[in-house]
Amino acid sequence: MGRNASQGPGHRPWMRRWAVPVVLALLLGSVGVVLALTSADPSTTPAADGGVRVPGAPREVRTLHVSPDGDDDGADGTAERPLRTIGAAVRASDDGDTVVVHAGTYRESLKIEGRPGLRLVAAPGEEVWLDGSVVVTDWVRDGAGWVSGGWTAEFDSSPTYSWGKPDNDRPGWGFLDPKHPMAAHPDQVWVDGERQAQVGSRAEVRPGTFYVDTGRDELVLGTDPGGRTVTASTEARALRVRSAGMLVRGIGVRNYAPSVPHMGAVTVEAPDVTFEDVTVTGSATTAVHVLSTGVKLQDMVLENSGMMGLSATEADGLELVRVTARGNNAERFNHSPAAGGAKIGRSAGVVVRDSVFEGNLANGLWFDESVHDIQLLRTRVLDNVGHGVSVELSGRATIAGNVIARNQRNGLKLTDTEDVQVWNNTFADNNRSINVVQDDRDIRARGSYSDPDSPLTWRTQTVAIRNNVIAHTGTAPLTSREKQPRTCLLCVEDFSGRWTAAEMDVTALGNVYQRPDADSPRWLVVWARRDKDPYVFRDVPQFRETALQEQTGVELTGPSVLTEDLGLRPGLERLSGTVAQPLPEDVAQQVGQPAGSRHLGAWTS
Repeated sequence: MGRNASQGPGHRPWMRRWAVPVVLALLLGSVGVVLALTSADPSTTPAADGGVRVPGAPREVRTLHVSPDGDDDGADGTAERPLRTIGAAVRASDDGDTVVVHAGTYRESLKIEGRPGLRLVAAPGEEVWLDGSVVVTDWVRDGAGWVSGGWTAEFDSSPTYSWGKPDNDRPGWGFLDPKHPMAAHPDQVWVDGERQAQVGSRAEVRPGTFYVDTGRDELVLGTDPGGRTVTASTEARALRVRSAGMLVRGIGVRNYAPSVPHMGAVTVEAPDVTFEDVTVTGSATTAVHVLSTGVKLQDMVLENSGMMGLSATEADGLELVRVTARGNNAERFNHSPAAGGAKIGRSAGVVVRDSVFEGNLANGLWFDESVHDIQLLRTRVLDNVGHGVSVELSGRATIAGNVIARNQRNGLKLTDTEDVQVWNNTFADNNRSINVVQDDRDIRARGSYSDPDSPLTWRTQTVAIRNNVIAHTGTAPLTSREKQPRTCLLCVEDFSGRWTAAEMDVTALGNVYQRPDADSPRWLVVWARRDKDPYVFRDVPQFRETALQEQTGVELTGPSVLTEDLGLRPGLERLSGTVAQPLPEDVAQQVGQPAGSRHLGAWTS
C-alpha cells in the first residue's frame, strides 16, 4: 500500500535518501562481532600478515579453512590446521581469499567489511550452520510452568524501523496487529523444533507459550521440557555483508533474533554480492535485507521468519533466481506496511524467476513505491494469506509464465502501475484473480514516498492482459457467500473516478475464463467507467460486445481445465491456435520461448 517498509540510503540521483531514523536502524543496531575495519586510504589498509597492503602489488590468493575442531590461537588456517571460528578466518583473510567452512554449527555474529571479493563457502557436501540459538537446560518446575535461571539474553522490541519509536497510530499503518501484541518482541523458543508463542506475563504462560522475565533473569516455559530439546535465541544478527563482490555459498542461517530496525538477520550492504545455496530459517523478524546494487540471490530458501522472508530497498539490478520464500510472517504482523514472503521497494531492473512464494501469512511478493523495469517470470505464487503478487506505485513490468493460485486475496494486484505486460500466466482460485486499480496517490501521496525525479507517474496506464488462463476451478470454495457478488476473475476499477478502463488503456485479448457454473463467481469481469459504477459483465460475449475486448477470448463453464498441479488439460491446449495471441519478441526472450508462438497459460517445461 505504498507504505515505507524497507528503508535505507539511496543510490540513484532521482531517488532521495530514506529518513534518518531508518539509516540509524541500520547503523546503530546490535552489530555483533566486528571482524574488520574499512580504511579510507587503501595505502594504509592492513594486510593479513600484519603489514601494509600496497595498492596494485600482486599477492597470492589464499584458502583458509574453518572447523569446529580447529584452533584460533595456534592454527594457520590450512586444511591440516584449521581455525575454529569463521570470524578468525575473516580477520586473517585478504581481498579475494576463500574461507572454506567445514561441517558444524557456528554460534557467531559476523560483520564482514574491507574484504572485497572474499568467498565464504561451505566445504563441498558438508552441512554448515550459523546458529543464533543455544540449547537451554536446567529446568525447574515452577507452578504451572518450568523455569530456567540465569537467562540474560535481551532484545529490543521496537515495532517499526526506527529504534525506540512506538507503532504508527494512524489506522491501517500500524505494524502490529492488536491480536498479536508480542510480534515485535524478537525472543524465540522452540521445543523439539516447534516454535513457542511469546506472552507478556508469567500469568499468561500456558502449554505452547513462554515468557522472558528480565527482572529475574528467567526463561519461563509452559510446555514440559522433560525428555525434549529446548532451544532459544541469544544472538540478534547473523551476517552483515559490507564487502563488494563477495560470494556466500552453502552457509545455513538459523534461529537469529533481529529486532525490526535491524532490517534482517542477514543484511547485504555492498554491491555485486552473490548468495548461493543458502537457507535462512527461523528469524524473529526479517530473514534477509538487501540494501545495495547488483545483488544476486540464487537457490535460496527463506522460511519461517516472524515477519518477512526478504526485503530490499534501492537494490538496482537485484536478481532472485530459484528463491523459495515460504511460511513467513509467523508472528502475524499486519500485512502492511511490511510482512510476508518478499517486499521490494524503490529499485530498478529487478528480476525474479523460477522462484516460489508459498504459504506466507501475508502477501507472497510485493513490489512497492517506484520499482520499475520488473521481470517476474516462471514463478509459482501459491496459498498466501494476502495477495499473491502486488505491484504498487510502480511500472514497466513483465509478468509472464507464472502460476498464481489459491491466494486468499488478489492473485495479481496492479495499483497505480503503468506499462505492464501480463502474458501467459495461470490464475486459479484466488479471490480476485487479476485486480487493476487506480486511486488518487498520483495527486496526493498520503504518506507514500513520492520522488519528483522518479520516471513513474503512479497512474495505471497501458496494461496488456494476454493468453492467461483465469479460473475458478470449483475445487476451492469462494471466500464467503457475502463476498461472492464482489468476486470477479478480471477486475478494473478507478476509485478516483477519473478514467474508464479504455482511457487507462487496459486491454484483454486471448484469455481463457473458466468457472464451474455461472454463479461461481457471478461477476466475470468488472470494467471501470470513470465516475460511474463500473460495468459488470457476467459472460465473455457481453464483455466483447460492450467493451470491445476479448475478440478471441473464450469462457468455459464446467469441470476444471487445470490438472491438480495446475497444468493445462489437453482440451485447453488445443484452443491455443485459435484463442492465444502470438508471443511478442521481448516477452519471448524473457521467458525463453519462441517469438510468435501461441500458448495459453503458464508453460510447464
